[in-house]
Amino acid sequence: MSNESVGTESFATEEKKTVGKKVRVAIVGCGGISETHIKAYTKIPEVEIVAGVDIKPERLTVMKEKYGIENLYEKWEDMLEQIKPDAVDVCTPNGVHAPAVIAAANAGCHVLTEKPMAMSPAECEDMIAAAKKNNVKLVAGFQFRYHPTTKMLVRAREAGEFGDIMFVKCQALRRRGIPNWGVFGQKELQGGGPMIDIGVHIIEAAHYTMGSPKPIAASGNTWTFMGDKPSKTVSSWPNWDWKTYTVEDMAMGQIRFDNGAIMQIEASFCAHIKENIFNFSFAGTKGGGNWDPPGIFTDRFDTMINATPNFLPKSEFGSLFVDKLQNWVNAILLDTPLEAPGEAGLAVQKILDGIYRSAAAGKEVTID
Repeated sequence: MSNESVGTESFATEEKKTVGKKVRVAIVGCGGISETHIKAYTKIPEVEIVAGVDIKPERLTVMKEKYGIENLYEKWEDMLEQIKPDAVDVCTPNGVHAPAVIAAANAGCHVLTEKPMAMSPAECEDMIAAAKKNNVKLVAGFQFRYHPTTKMLVRAREAGEFGDIMFVKCQALRRRGIPNWGVFGQKELQGGGPMIDIGVHIIEAAHYTMGSPKPIAASGNTWTFMGDKPSKTVSSWPNWDWKTYTVEDMAMGQIRFDNGAIMQIEASFCAHIKENIFNFSFAGTKGGGNWDPPGIFTDRFDTMINATPNFLPKSEFGSLFVDKLQNWVNAILLDTPLEAPGEAGLAVQKILDGIYRSAAAGKEVTID
């Protein structure tokens, strides 16, 4: 058989697997973030949304009236038994990620869960084990891994541009940005505040850019000085529920990795700083880089050179949310690689958990 014939046969097989085939997706957790997912799914023709699950009847009404979803449930057990979807997209508060994912995996469904993956590394391990046991795809919802700048920096690192990355600084800082919707201020449902909510994104993108070294120790601290009190200061996100606020306003941490690298992390919902920052930068033995604005800093021709990309696309499929959902759908239909498998979520969870444990203990802690 000629190479040309092999190529034609391969294309025909792939086409046969995808043409006309739909992935029947159920949404578990129909709050605000689920609407972002649903809108992204409209750009993915291989997906059919077949059900929604939420404990709040008013959210189920939104799913029916705004998005035309007919099969609506208050318990995922009932939905899984009656609808038998191919895949489940978990958009619940963080504290519900693990039980929802495990139930879906045990029902034979592929699963995508919003970030952070869970409340603890132990929960992540249980989720990964359930997915492996049932031979289903498990994805952690880290859309900044798909960002064109992240991909550019990863390509440069893989090409040896940076040598050994020794130091990384991550910042996810808001001057005044306590969420005034949802349950973001309730520790028992979310696991924490800005470190686990917005810090998780920049940590994951930076850790991926580093080459995903193993975290071995963490030190950190957290402070709450504003969120649990009423405020008259004018801001774009006013009137948060300060009476139920039990998470940190600001968190700082440092992670040591098995390859000797250090990551410093700054995260805040509110802090007396000049402006919001969402960025990471790093330095290696041969070069360094910056995420926003994107840049590479190295030596060429006995000269220090700062390089900036002339052009980076917005995303591969139109938006970062579409990118991460499309990657999951492609993996389900074509068995292509997952960009952000459960193991990536576990590594980031160990970093988050280490910082919070250190803050509680008042000393550096080891990461197993």
